[in-house]
Amino acid sequence: MATPKRFALTIFQKILAAMLFVALVPLCVIWYIDYKNAIDQTTRSINQQLAEVADKLTGTVNAWITTHVKLLNQNAALPDVRSMETARQVPILQAILKEYEWSYLVHTIGPNGMNVGRSDEKAPINYADRVYFKSVMDGKPMGQQTLISRTNNKPALILSAPIYGPGPTPADRGPIAGVVAIGVSIEELSDRITNLRIGKTGFAFLLDEVGQVVAHGKLAFADKLADFSKHPAYVGKPEKGTAQIRYNDAGVPVIAFAGRTNNGWTLVVQQSHDEAFAAVEEANRNAILLLAATLVVATLVAYVFSQGIARPIRSLTKAADELSRGRADVKIDEVRRGDEIGALAGAIERMGTSIRLAIERLRVQSASANRVQRTEVANQ
Repeated sequence: MATPKRFALTIFQKILAAMLFVALVPLCVIWYIDYKNAIDQTTRSINQQLAEVADKLTGTVNAWITTHVKLLNQNAALPDVRSMETARQVPILQAILKEYEWSYLVHTIGPNGMNVGRSDEKAPINYADRVYFKSVMDGKPMGQQTLISRTNNKPALILSAPIYGPGPTPADRGPIAGVVAIGVSIEELSDRITNLRIGKTGFAFLLDEVGQVVAHGKLAFADKLADFSKHPAYVGKPEKGTAQIRYNDAGVPVIAFAGRTNNGWTLVVQQSHDEAFAAVEEANRNAILLLAATLVVATLVAYVFSQGIARPIRSLTKAADELSRGRADVKIDEVRRGDEIGALAGAIERMGTSIRLAIERLRVQSASANRVQRTEVANQ
């Protein structure tokens, strides 16, 4: 039973595979390293840019809040305000309103939640249910609440500070006698945040301490104080500082940085992943096209070169096979080559010549032996 012939690569296939391996593997390694380095460098650049913007805007919000809180504390310390007398407080409240054009109401509240003084001189209103009032009365140094104002029906921020009653001496302060509060339009702060753009898709938005939208490029969110308490940026907000967050916004992958302000708000800066990495992806597509073109060229060159080596070897193999079958007149064209294959062809040609001469000698000897034998037979 004949032994089945095992599969084996031809010398042409081996040379072709070796040349492609040598030509393409380094290119693929270089492409991968360059692509990975480009991704890493772009990621660092994007993270740095978004983090810097987030830090800058967070600082803007902190400064904006601090300015108003200082304003409240400074005026809360005035004797006329500490008196908790309406006639003495109203002129000061009206002066504050006139000085700060983005404010729409400055008022004081007694411990029972009822207005004591108002900058608009309207009838007193009960604010006992307001968070900013209850926070200060519970001992916090400041209170805040984002809401739709009862005064102008627009989103607003109310900041509050305690008013301390007189102490044993003018320099001392007694227990909390009431609360001073200022209602400010969010529009000015919102403009500072929403006017910032990063590329075509990058923007920032601001959420308050409970996840309501304070500032957003889409007015439908900001005007209604939309609830973003389940938004990935709010859920993943850091306890302090800034942190990177990745999520899908309306089905679009985005890269975002969320930062916490001093008053507990969340400032988010985001940009779509596709835009952020567009330059890298374009460079990668160009690199892949170049790699594909290189593959085609390398394959053609390797094919031609491999054929140039394999073809004469196949020819010499055929010539050697013919010699083994007794055909000593085989013509070998490769003897004209000046390389090792030419030397091998010359050796095979010389072997053919030797075989032909040996056959001639054997033929002569055989003929001579036949004549001798015929002569002996004739003489008998």
